[in-house]
Amino acid sequence: MTVFRSLILLLLLAAPSAGSAQTMSFEDAISILSSSCGRDIDTYCKGVNLGGGRIKNCLARNQAKVSGQCWSDLIRVESLVQKRAEARVAVLKICDTDARRLCGAIKKGDGQILSCMLTAQKSVSAKCNQAITDAGYR
Repeated sequence: MTVFRSLILLLLLAAPSAGSAQTMSFEDAISILSSSCGRDIDTYCKGVNLGGGRIKNCLARNQAKVSGQCWSDLIRVESLVQKRAEARVAVLKICDTDARRLCGAIKKGDGQILSCMLTAQKSVSAKCNQAITDAGYR
């Protein structure tokens, strides 16, 4: 896959969308979309500028011509990546009580609290453990 196509797919995913029950990394998203949408992007969106969801908008304008697999994967992947972004924002709030209880003596910053929480996984609440997993930190 070319660097250009990787950038296109990454920027395509940066557009806002609704969340879902699971999450997905950018790496996995790019892999799926390069397989199912690469040809459609090259065909219908070749001259489209990067950023701001322009590639997604281009595919949407050409939805009747875009492969069904591409469109289906695009919607699913976008949702899962957005859920991961939301989980990363929420993890601090969800895990705050556990962090204070288990890692209170650790100075905040540089991922030290997260490291503590990962080390203390068995003592961390189920809700916090799920938030850490959804955020992609394990």
